[in-house]
Amino acid sequence: MPTGNYFVWNVDRVIFTIIEPIGVRWYSLFFLGGILFGSYLFGKMLEKEHKPSHLRDTGLYYLVIGTIIGARLGHCIFYDPYDYFSQPLKILQIWQGGLASHGGYLGVIIALYLFCRRYKEMPFLWAADRVSIVAVLAGAFVRMGNFFNSEIVGKPSSVPWAVIFPQWDMVPRHPSQLYEALGYGLVSATLYSYYLNKKRHPRPGSVFALALVLAFSFRFFVELFKENQVPAMEDGMLINMGQLLSIPFVLVGLVFYRLATTKTLERPYKK
Repeated sequence: MPTGNYFVWNVDRVIFTIIEPIGVRWYSLFFLGGILFGSYLFGKMLEKEHKPSHLRDTGLYYLVIGTIIGARLGHCIFYDPYDYFSQPLKILQIWQGGLASHGGYLGVIIALYLFCRRYKEMPFLWAADRVSIVAVLAGAFVRMGNFFNSEIVGKPSSVPWAVIFPQWDMVPRHPSQLYEALGYGLVSATLYSYYLNKKRHPRPGSVFALALVLAFSFRFFVELFKENQVPAMEDGMLINMGQLLSIPFVLVGLVFYRLATTKTLERPYKK
């Protein structure tokens, strides 16, 4: 509902309650939606390239577990290490919130590597190129979940599309969650278009490299419009933690893209 010149977003985080305190939450719904849609898209890639279909479901288990563990540990290590490691049991209390997307992406990469070591018919670079497309898309779904949760809000702003989040305060702010959701959606679409343009056989590692460069360059940029997640730690930093953690991903992506375009990575790769 619009209030004055701004839009007020005050949606309950819980869609409905099953048995107190268990309920279905918007964030969980979007998280699950990202997994299911990504799984469907990855399955289509396997089908078109004549890869065994059972690898999709098995790989999904690896990736979901890797995402959750990586995102949780990423938050604990990068954003509040003293609190969590002085009380280790709090690390397991994932229902209290606290997931870091950088840790989640790193968890996906590690889980994918372990999966490909076990299932030799799916080379790591082949899988990384395709999974990176759906992983970035899943990030868009997660940011929509953050929007419904009124969390990871943007800085105060007077732009016409600013949003008021009463669960946070009554100040108009950048809808930074929507910026990220839109940005990751566009990056994923760009990667998929590149993949199709290469007749479904891009140079090994090239899509993966582009995903790192594009997604985390955009993440670095959009952090300019976001409130710091841990002000006590980040307010005194030259760049915030989200930007600092994005830099290594971009650099690794640039190195991988250089190696991919010079065919350095093609030797161990099998179509």
